[in-house]
Amino acid sequence: MPRIPLPGADEFAPYYGRYVAQLNGDDALTALESQAVTTAKLLAATPESLAGHRYAPEKWTVREVVGHLCDGERVFAYRALRIGRGDTTPLASFDENLYVPEGRFERRTLADVAAEFAAIRLATLALFRSFDEQALARRGTSSGQPVSARALAAIIAGHELHHVKLLRERYGLEG
Repeated sequence: MPRIPLPGADEFAPYYGRYVAQLNGDDALTALESQAVTTAKLLAATPESLAGHRYAPEKWTVREVVGHLCDGERVFAYRALRIGRGDTTPLASFDENLYVPEGRFERRTLADVAAEFAAIRLATLALFRSFDEQALARRGTSSGQPVSARALAAIIAGHELHHVKLLRERYGLEG
């Protein structure tokens, strides 16, 4: 079974340490696989009546949080693809606060956004399963900071854990 060992602290910007620290165990691939099931169950158990809920004014809705997970995973996986394939071109940052409104997630059902997220996760898993140890260890530059392909796997998993925790604690999702 392939695995993706967790990265060293020198493989990602300090900002992302809060996401990597969310992971239990020592394998980012197992975390990504497990989340594909647990997050899908959480979202399937969430009624559409809660999809537009904000826990505070100016905060994202449940639907927008899931949309943000879609956007973030796509961006991080794209970075991993470029770095894993040996592309050394520095990669730009992205502003999630600009992306979410432009995603227009509030025009869609939660089930639709959740299905998109599930499809993205399948693509992410296929990408990371295709990498050998050399590709996973490759480093590049993103947002002006060094990052390895394997760090991006851990960041994706930790980013999801961070937001799922918020969905449970602040939005009251159960499932």
